Amino acid sequence: MSEQNNLKELISQADLRIRIKEIAKEISLDYQNDSVVFVIVLSGGFIFGSDLIRSVDLECEVDFVKVSSYKGTLPNNDIKLEKDLSINVAGKNVIIVEDIIDTGNTIKYLVKLIESCEPKSLKVATLLLKPDVAIVDCSIDWVGFEIDPEFVVGFGLDYDQKLRNLNAIYKLGGVS
Repeated sequence: MSEQNNLKELISQADLRIRIKEIAKEISLDYQNDSVVFVIVLSGGFIFGSDLIRSVDLECEVDFVKVSSYKGTLPNNDIKLEKDLSINVAGKNVIIVEDIIDTGNTIKYLVKLIESCEPKSLKVATLLLKPDVAIVDCSIDWVGFEIDPEFVVGFGLDYDQKLRNLNAIYKLGGVS
């Protein structure tokens, strides 16, 4: 059986659209008289990030970072920076856009990395948060959805680089 035949929908495309627009509205209000640099975490954050930045009503710049911290379906404590910032974020408002906060190790790493660049402000937006397993000692300013500690795919999230293209969030192994 292929992975795509063994999925259970957790968050629908409609619910994703609604929540992303809500987050975008909050960000637009918070920064209505200022500009923002959105730092989208690749590869998983690109779909959430693109929908989010197209929904905000403010001046913004966009940059990307890429880190790796997963081996198959399991998070890994060994975080590797594969692509660093291209934009100088010193003195700028920065929002890290993450697809999922699982253990919290990746976001802690990224917050420390970007704080070292001395931004004016630094906030975090994540589409998904696993509160039962995340140990986060930094502020998560916008959370799309809280989910149980299970492996999910779709909407940018992958299983061995597959299933990112699904337009909703699914639990992998959801159908027996």
